[in-house]
Amino acid sequence: MLVIERDGRRGEEIESELGSIVMVGDACEATVLREAGAERADLVTAVTGDDEDNLVVCQVAKARFGSGRTIARINNPKNADIFQRLGIDDTVSATDVVLSVIEQEIPGGQLVPLLRLRNADVEVVEAMISEGSAVAGRRIRDISLPSPTNIAVIVRDGTAIFPDGDTPILVGDEVVAFTTSRNEPALRQALFGSEG
Repeated sequence: MLVIERDGRRGEEIESELGSIVMVGDACEATVLREAGAERADLVTAVTGDDEDNLVVCQVAKARFGSGRTIARINNPKNADIFQRLGIDDTVSATDVVLSVIEQEIPGGQLVPLLRLRNADVEVVEAMISEGSAVAGRRIRDISLPSPTNIAVIVRDGTAIFPDGDTPILVGDEVVAFTTSRNEPALRQALFGSEG
């Protein structure tokens, strides 16, 4: 394993933590990749904070040196498709990783506030419907929602549904609702059967 670091000071820090596996240089330059032995690399991973640099490193390693597999960190998730079309084997989205950690930390049976309208006590909240939810399998008209509350959108299998009273709520649905801050406990009770 070899780490190529552009910043000499940062390279020294990495070396003090991991040992003599650091080379100071700009991995976007073919001469640096050659000196690092890119032609012998089974895997080249580019993890700078700049998507364009990561793309260049992976493309040069693959096209010029025939490196085996390339993985690029992307900061903008919209770039994943472009990187794939340009021959990068895999991408890791920093944004997706952070969102995944946040989602894991949110306990089940919770309303997640998405937005509060300015100058009005109106909140947009989201709830993930899980097994055991009080509303799973029931039509919206059969649910006692606190007034005023409106279920505006249900996201099911990646598709947005604009529901009416006959629309059922299913396990795995993401429910987006408009309500007031004082109605949040009652909405939580209606959706999950508890105020916890």
